[in-house]
Amino acid sequence: MRIGALSDEELEGLDQLIALIGAGLDSHRLIVALAGPPGAGKSTIASILQQRCVDELGASTEIVPMDGFHLDDTVLRARNLLARKGASNTFDVGGLVALLRRIRANTEDEIAGPVFDRALEVSKAGALIITRSTRVVIVEGNYLLLDSPPWAALAGLFDISVRIRTPQAVLRRRLADRWESFGLPSEEIARRVEGNDLPNGEVVDTSSMVPDLWLDWVVRDR
Repeated sequence: MRIGALSDEELEGLDQLIALIGAGLDSHRLIVALAGPPGAGKSTIASILQQRCVDELGASTEIVPMDGFHLDDTVLRARNLLARKGASNTFDVGGLVALLRRIRANTEDEIAGPVFDRALEVSKAGALIITRSTRVVIVEGNYLLLDSPPWAALAGLFDISVRIRTPQAVLRRRLADRWESFGLPSEEIARRVEGNDLPNGEVVDTSSMVPDLWLDWVVRDR
């Protein structure tokens, strides 16, 4: 996704986050949670933040996407949850907790993690590598700050928590554009956006913990 020029508010939010990360960098690895509803811009913000950590802080930085822990379609189909893929009960939360504990301990030369391939709708094991020299790890995903089990087990693993705020009209447009890019018919796009994505976003907005920092993100997509 290409983005237009950032607003002063968006730049200020990113500057504040970079300052928080810089202040927290010492001898231990820093783990940052970047949470928000579907379509909020998490992947875009994570990429911008990664580059700024490298350029401005000289800190090697990697991104860990929560989506790598999607349960496979075969499991969801057996549980009658395939239509709700992406809801909070369709992820391997324990697997994510275990990975973040390994990342926090930083006792291994490298740690492999999964990445979700949206085009194929499958998670690819071992597609992400975190090395011992990585200083900042940005974890991005919808439910990272949910204040209910099993997700609440993640809270103690983050050094900095961030939530993204984006107007629902913007979310609806971005989500529709996302599914259209995969060639889905309009009826299926409407079902996914209105019947799954936006309700999942409502869960994120109403049931997540208060973060260390809010990011308002309404930058125009191009």
